[in-house]
Amino acid sequence: MKSYITIDEILNRKHFAQTDVIAGAKGLHRQLKWVHIVESVQISNLLNGHELILTTGLGFKDDPQHFVSFLRQLIERHAAGLCIEMGTHIHTIPDAVTKLADHHHFPIILFHQEVPFVEITQDVHSLIINKQYQLLSDLEKYSQQLNKMLLEIEDCQQIMKFLQAYLEVQVIAVLSGNKADFFPEPKADEKEAMLLKIGNRDEYNKSNIASQPVQILGETYAELLIVAGCRELNEFDLLILDRTANAFAQHMLRDLYVKEKKMAEESEWLTNWLEGEYTDEVIKEQLSFIDPKLRLNGGTVCICKLSPDSGGQATNVDSTYFKLLFRTVFEQFGFHLFTVEVRHHLIFIVGNKRNKQDWKERMDGAISRIHSGNGSERIRSSSISIGVGKFADKLGSIHLSYQTAKETLALQDSLSKEGKSYFYQDLHMYRMMSLLKKHGDLEETIQEYLAPVIEYDRKYNGDMLITLKTYLACSGSKQETSKKLFIVRQTLYHRIEKLELLLGENFMNSDRRLALEFMLMAHDFIMNTEGTIPLQHKIE
Repeated sequence: MKSYITIDEILNRKHFAQTDVIAGAKGLHRQLKWVHIVESVQISNLLNGHELILTTGLGFKDDPQHFVSFLRQLIERHAAGLCIEMGTHIHTIPDAVTKLADHHHFPIILFHQEVPFVEITQDVHSLIINKQYQLLSDLEKYSQQLNKMLLEIEDCQQIMKFLQAYLEVQVIAVLSGNKADFFPEPKADEKEAMLLKIGNRDEYNKSNIASQPVQILGETYAELLIVAGCRELNEFDLLILDRTANAFAQHMLRDLYVKEKKMAEESEWLTNWLEGEYTDEVIKEQLSFIDPKLRLNGGTVCICKLSPDSGGQATNVDSTYFKLLFRTVFEQFGFHLFTVEVRHHLIFIVGNKRNKQDWKERMDGAISRIHSGNGSERIRSSSISIGVGKFADKLGSIHLSYQTAKETLALQDSLSKEGKSYFYQDLHMYRMMSLLKKHGDLEETIQEYLAPVIEYDRKYNGDMLITLKTYLACSGSKQETSKKLFIVRQTLYHRIEKLELLLGENFMNSDRRLALEFMLMAHDFIMNTEGTIPLQHKIE
């Protein structure tokens, strides 16, 4: 089905009955989008491409070089063709003009008598506009047929077949892992040549190749391409491709949603896995049963909790939808997810499919993508708390990662801004402080070290605690400390003297300094735990 007007079509209109094509006959299949009447020689800035130019030759009647220059501008601006009224201002066509037109397959059409350019313009424009209305109707009909088909089809190959039959082009779907599906299936050598052309499409003519990403929850899950063998692709082709890519995404989303639901129903063995009831061999056997091609190189556990919104109301996010979003993003970063929902917490067993060395960087990238909200407007307003356990080299040790993930999630609300992390391995001192708070008297120990400074600030509304924290963070650099506190050096000297009186002259000695730094972190930890404004907020 041809979805555009061509030069050879309008040659059958009544005003073109007495015409000759004297050059560029091989280009009569060119697409025609509009008609312009032009008498000026300098026209390159007036054209957008695919225009049919009508002229009497007034601008170049006495100068063959101007005629050639005029023709070059038309070719460079991708005009559709040139119609010249002979006898009024021009009587012969120079050989240089016909040779140039033939070389570029650019049609030159001659009227041998005076013709009404205005009527030609109106006639062709009406033809083009009617064609556009027909295309819109065809596009809507195609979309309706595609949507109806989505209710019945079993796989994406049927969508590719429908697109191929409609546009009569080669259809290719490049899925995750660069696996390419073709319809129709070409010969091996043709397939290899086509993949090479697609992979290096910047080096080839793009006019007969078009692609559209298949996006699911904001992530590109596949790429749908069409390749036309002997014609240029046009806007209608691109609109059809766009509608088909959307249908492709809907079908894939439906499949993923069904699989996610099924996995949720079959989560009992995952719960046992998290509890450490299976050996490494049993887990590998079970995974092989689920997907024989799945190869995991260790893994970790990630626990996710959706916090209430700003109004204190519980977030109303479809957990299946959210699990699907998580899976979609994490797979882009080389992970395979197994999901369990326990008491309003989503627990993800995150299997690593790539190198172990960069698992943390990849997971951090995936979590950042989730937090950016690109995947879904439905969760953008939600506050998501996440805790990631330590990495387990063996799948049978996932239960240890689960325990540390729970501890990490529990610590999230207690972390200072500087110490904020989703990862158990980054918490260091905070894990120790949590233990001390549970099993010892952490507050009393903090008072033992920091009481003089805290009491001084309380009594005189001072900034000694902030000064101490900044001075230690700057490793005792007075210049850097005064700059961060926005005070002059003399004021800082006075405060340091006061700290020496409160804490002792040796408070910057290595052992003493280490203890003070730990107590300052513990102070922030206690403040956050009890809901009080932490020190770093005061500094800012």
